[in-house]
Amino acid sequence: MSPEDPLLKILACPLDKGPLHLVVQQEPPRSPEALYNPRLHRRYPIVDGIPQLLPSSGEQVTEDEHEELIKGMRN
Repeated sequence: MSPEDPLLKILACPLDKGPLHLVVQQEPPRSPEALYNPRLHRRYPIVDGIPQLLPSSGEQVTEDEHEELIKGMRN
């Protein structure tokens, strides 16, 4: 998935229905791409190009991870 993908404009967090941001993760074993909700600090993996947007698929991130993800979204 690319940042210009039109699908990103319509995908929403299953919990708060707000927008999600594409992030590229550098550290294994996480999926290299994910969608992130900075309001709830939840990350949703993208597996084989398919966003996993079930509430149970989301992963709560720590405050430190949140800060790193926010930095990555700004770059």
